[in-house]
Amino acid sequence: MTKNLVRGVLSAIAILPVIAVSVSADAAPLKVGFVYVSPIGEAGWTHQHDMARKEMEKNLGAKITTKVVENVPEGADAERVIRDLAQQGNKLIFTTSFGYMNPTLKVAKQFPDVKFVHLTGYKTAANVATANARFYESRYLAGILTGKMSKTGVAGYVGAFPIPEVLQGINAFTRGFRSVNPKAEVKVVWVNSWFDPGKERDAALTLIGQGADVLTHHTDSTAVVQAAEEKGKYAVAYHSDMRKFGPKAQIAAVTHHWGKYYTQQAQAVIDGTWKTSATWGGLKAGMVKLEGYGPAVPNDVKLFVQAKEKEIVAGTLTPFDGPVKDNEGKVRLEKGHMSDDALSKMNYFVEGVAGKLPKN
Repeated sequence: MTKNLVRGVLSAIAILPVIAVSVSADAAPLKVGFVYVSPIGEAGWTHQHDMARKEMEKNLGAKITTKVVENVPEGADAERVIRDLAQQGNKLIFTTSFGYMNPTLKVAKQFPDVKFVHLTGYKTAANVATANARFYESRYLAGILTGKMSKTGVAGYVGAFPIPEVLQGINAFTRGFRSVNPKAEVKVVWVNSWFDPGKERDAALTLIGQGADVLTHHTDSTAVVQAAEEKGKYAVAYHSDMRKFGPKAQIAAVTHHWGKYYTQQAQAVIDGTWKTSATWGGLKAGMVKLEGYGPAVPNDVKLFVQAKEKEIVAGTLTPFDGPVKDNEGKVRLEKGHMSDDALSKMNYFVEGVAGKLPKN
């Protein structure tokens, strides 16, 4: 009997290393890759994504490790970088620019065991999810604020590319502006780049020359806010709170918040519950905000804008409640709320936006 007990103890000891190895393998951290279209910098689109990555790291601790590749052009370079991250063992890869859509899908086919999340495209696959934010909701609020702050009734908007996401923002901003001042006008200058501080600054100065006393932008740098500060104009920052770069100019900032979503996606991969999805969250989900109000904004104006924000969150107001007309007089929506499908295909300027869209 004693021999049997000793034999049992020795057998138990013999299997301990095997158990230890198994536990260690299970505890291996999830490797998560990120592809950024511009430098991380101190503010802007990519900066917000990197803040979200750090938030995810804080939330998940030793369960993940992350790797970042910044300033990656859309196209062939993006495909190469995404493939490299997959080959390096990253099992979840976030690709954070609209132009990464097709490269992401192509690489995803080659690595079916890797999960991909693409921002801000519209094509999914079994291992490719998409995510976007309803930036246009906060843009509408920014337009209301602009209507309260502008003296000339003219705002300037620096745009990257005339894609639906950017047009939603321009149009929502204009509709918010016109809800306060029915004669308000928004002028747009395209720079054909997500990140080009020189072009963004030149566009801002052009718009100021055309009578704009409030500027905003759908580009990645702080150049527009800095130009407004330099010329004594107001600005609505985009992506990040940019008061550091325009302490007098910034009247508010439309900001993006991806940290909660990133954490959820990584946790789902760790848990083995990840499924493809198409997420489009707005003010109610906390994915966008209007914040960073500047000292020039009177308190009653701030309260007025915040009351409108509550209406959007409650669903009693949307930036595209009918009737919606384009700037050539065509009715795009007679009544009701504009559908997500119609928003995702937006290819026109609404009433109040000057000019025509560039030809493809």
